[in-house]
Amino acid sequence: MLKYILSRIMMMIPVMLGVTIIVFSLLYITPGDPVDALLGDEATPEAAEQLREELGLNGGYFQRYFTYISKLLQGDMGICYSTKQPVSDRIAQTFPNTMKLAGLSLLVSVTVGMFFGTIAAVKQNSIFDNIAMFLAMIGNAMPNFWQGLLLMLLFALQWKILPASGFSSWKHMILPAITIGTSSAAAIARMTRSSMLEVIRQDYMDTARAKGQSEFIITIKHALKNALIPVATTIGMQLGRQLGGAVLTESIFAVPGVGKMMVDAIKARNYPVVQGGVLMVALVFSIVNLLVDIFYAYIDPRIRSRFE
Repeated sequence: MLKYILSRIMMMIPVMLGVTIIVFSLLYITPGDPVDALLGDEATPEAAEQLREELGLNGGYFQRYFTYISKLLQGDMGICYSTKQPVSDRIAQTFPNTMKLAGLSLLVSVTVGMFFGTIAAVKQNSIFDNIAMFLAMIGNAMPNFWQGLLLMLLFALQWKILPASGFSSWKHMILPAITIGTSSAAAIARMTRSSMLEVIRQDYMDTARAKGQSEFIITIKHALKNALIPVATTIGMQLGRQLGGAVLTESIFAVPGVGKMMVDAIKARNYPVVQGGVLMVALVFSIVNLLVDIFYAYIDPRIRSRFE
């Protein structure tokens, strides 16, 4: 098992390296100069050149990239252009809010997706099956941006039930969590239904019924438990989608998280903040996938036996 975990950790290294190359390259070719955004149009060429030298923007692509990587390996993610604050400090301030939102969103998507997916499997080809899958896919039919605006208009502005922005209490988390969570519920529902249907047809399900166990116990203890392996993989992948969806959703609901921080940094051409935010999201996504793979191997002895 330890060998399997180490092999999965080693696979994360080229992934993270690839993320740094892609993000750095995109920001390098993006039109616009951070110096112009900081000094304005009336800055003298001398002042602009001096600031460009201070920010390390004078070198070529490879020189700037290797400088960035060398500092990153030393734990230095750069300095925010506007506040002169270390990027790692800004991420430490905002990332907990993003993780709270992602965790609550995942709870929404897992609860909704597995509930409707289980009903659709148990009541296959019935009206309950069609209704369950339809309800589970409603949230996936609309992009996060428009779904967030719709929820805000209804619950915050029209009915005044929930706050429209901020993140100071649990009430502020509801609308953004629903916005992000329901978009992933459809994928979890489909996978739960498919996996449950495969398990329900197994012989040991008939054996459990022959022992006189209730359908509820059979569904939860036998069917759902044994159907969790592919569902767990889908849930882990959906967390990455939710972290990505948090970028726009945090901006809509003014959530002080990494997503809003990156959007503001992109507008201001604050490259170190953008790079640090994307790198942190990619790292969390990789760690989640690692944990899912470990869980997968723990449940399925066939995978674990390859590395023992």
